[in-house]
Amino acid sequence: QVQLVESGGGLVQSGGSLRLSCAASGIRFPLYAMGWYRQAPGKQRELVAIITAGGTTNYADYVKGRFTISRDNAKVTVYLQMSSLNPEDTAVYYCNAHKTWMAVDSDYWGQGTQVTVSS
Repeated sequence: QVQLVESGGGLVQSGGSLRLSCAASGIRFPLYAMGWYRQAPGKQRELVAIITAGGTTNYADYVKGRFTISRDNAKVTVYLQMSSLNPEDTAVYYCNAHKTWMAVDSDYWGQGTQVTVSS
């Protein structure tokens, strides 16, 4: 059974920092691209950052320079270090694991962790 368990969310003041973690089980973690997405109330889920199996990272423009995604394959965990947070970053943050093999996509999601940034 695949599980992605996020942690590290919470309430933080504007300008503050948080580090989210996502621990994976039930997948061959090194083979998966890992991503963080977020969904604010009344909005669609949007990509925040991705790190490929090879370690290449990509970020949404609105978090570049403020957020850093990283992975530790030995700990089967992906992280999202968030700094200079602002109220617009308030959302539920979701962890995603994605792999494409032989034209078949595998996608798994965590349950989400709430991040609230107060002004």
